[in-house]
Amino acid sequence: MFTGLIEGSGIIQRVETDPSRGGLIEVGALPWEDAVSLGESIAVNGTCLTAIADSQGSFQAEVSVETLQRTNLSQLQTGDRVNLERPLRIGDRLGGHLVQGHVDGVGTIRGIEKSGDYWSLEVDLPKDLSRYVVEKGSITVDGISLTVATLDGVRFSVALIPKTWEITNLSVRKIGDPVNIEVDVIAKYVEKMVLGEEGKSNITEKFLKEKGFL
Repeated sequence: MFTGLIEGSGIIQRVETDPSRGGLIEVGALPWEDAVSLGESIAVNGTCLTAIADSQGSFQAEVSVETLQRTNLSQLQTGDRVNLERPLRIGDRLGGHLVQGHVDGVGTIRGIEKSGDYWSLEVDLPKDLSRYVVEKGSITVDGISLTVATLDGVRFSVALIPKTWEITNLSVRKIGDPVNIEVDVIAKYVEKMVLGEEGKSNITEKFLKEKGFL
């Protein structure tokens, strides 16, 4: 489990991936001094990966076919900058929101605008994810916990403070770039509880009257 509060960025040092077989990536120039342990979970652009070796200053992680299909990791190249976060520890403050590191889909940057010291980012969502997004709700973009400022159909905007712009890869993103999206998992659980297994709502006018809402 993560918070979406990025610790810093790393640099892709090696990419060996195949969309039909998966593969491996290596990330260096880490934003922390501690060695990465075998089996440690690390979110890379919001994607939860597992370190496959003990290492100081870098780590390697295997990437499954499913991960390559659902995320922008399939487009990584040597030298690319990626956002990094280690998992939440019990007792830590939850400064962002609950982020699983399970990317739901890939969005597309449609606008980047600076206003004073702040930045506004516009992103188009995959259509099937738009129902989970609300104004002032939480959303994860390339692993970054952000608040939805505006929402218009499948397009939403977020405001970025200077620190977020500085320590994440958004400062090198361009219009048209793909970004990993994870919606608030609570919204998905609520939908399932309301609609049930068959995908149909059990909340009817009769139900509301019986419960005193009408």
